Amino acid sequence: MADVVDLIMADHREVERLFDVLQNEPDKRALTLPELSALFVAHSRAEEAEVYPVARKEAAETDEVAHSQEEHAEAEELLARLKATDPDDASFESKLTEFVEAVQHHVDEEESQVLPGLRDRLDDARRDELGKAFAASREKHIGEQPGQETKEELLVQARNAGIEGAAGMSKEELTQALKSQ
Repeated sequence: MADVVDLIMADHREVERLFDVLQNEPDKRALTLPELSALFVAHSRAEEAEVYPVARKEAAETDEVAHSQEEHAEAEELLARLKATDPDDASFESKLTEFVEAVQHHVDEEESQVLPGLRDRLDDARRDELGKAFAASREKHIGEQPGQETKEELLVQARNAGIEGAAGMSKEELTQALKSQ
C-alpha cells in the first residue's frame, strides 16, 4: 500500500531530520544541503503535479491548495538563497532559520488541513493510486534545483494557485504571476 498521505508525511519527517542536521551539525552542512534540496524540490514538484490537482477536484481543498502552492514558491526562493550562501558565511544561519520556519509552517498547515481532507474524502484505493503517482513523480524530479521549473510545471502551479489566464502567459509571466500571489 502506498497511501499518498503516509508518503507525504514520511517526506516531511525526513525534511525535519535534515533540518536538525543542518541546524545542529554545522560541519555536515555542505553535504546535507544538497540532499535536502533534492528531496524538497522533488517532493514539491510531485505534490504540485499529482496531489494538489486531486485535492482541488476530488477533496474540495481549493483554498488550501492555492495557499500551499504559494508557500512552495516562497520556500523555493528561500532555498535558492540558502544554497547560494556558503555554509561558513555568517548569513547562512539566518537564511537557514527563515527557510526552516517557512517550511515548518507549510508542513503544519498541510498536515492539519489538506492531508486530513485527502484521508477523509478519498477512499483507500484512490489514496494508494495517488501515492504511486506521487512516488513516480517525485523520483522523476530528484536532482532538480529551485527555480528550474519548466513552463508546463509553472502552468500546473498557476492552476493550483487559481491564477486566471495562465495558459496564455509566457514562462517569465507565469513566474512573475506566481511570485506576486
